[in-house]
Amino acid sequence: MTLALILIIAAAFALAIMLRLALSRSLQVSGGSGQTTQLRPMDVDAFRNLTDPAEDEYLRHRLPAAQFRRVRRARLRAMAAYVQIASGNAVVLLHVGQAVLASGDPRTLEAARQLVNEALLLRRNAALALARIYLALAWPGYALATGRVADHYDRLSRSAMLLGRLQNPALPVRLTVSP
Repeated sequence: MTLALILIIAAAFALAIMLRLALSRSLQVSGGSGQTTQLRPMDVDAFRNLTDPAEDEYLRHRLPAAQFRRVRRARLRAMAAYVQIASGNAVVLLHVGQAVLASGDPRTLEAARQLVNEALLLRRNAALALARIYLALAWPGYALATGRVADHYDRLSRSAMLLGRLQNPALPVRLTVSP
């Protein structure tokens, strides 16, 4: 009994360390040359459909348990891909906002500040959402809430459009894909 308790505590401690490392590395934003400098389009409506708890319940009641677990894992992997796209776009927009802040253009400073704040918030929420998604992949019954990532992505998109219009009114800025 004591050995089992020690093993459980050690496993929990190891999991906490791994999550901390994963979160701290995913929150770091470096200016390295290996990062992409282009925005990738994202279908926010499809992402919202994947994260809708009602969809999970519908599938849970309609599919046999083994098939539901397979489908849920596929949906979780798709969610992780969407979250990674959103996080990558946040990094690109963070660099854009920081460049505008450094230029000191008074006309666009507030929009750039808002863009940087939204990008940082989305990065943090994306890292937490990825941790939850990976936990749900390990334990298919784990309830997860990643809807905030889509909401923050919408706000980031609006901030980017505002900054883009202020800098160059003729050039459209778009982060989402319309069906």
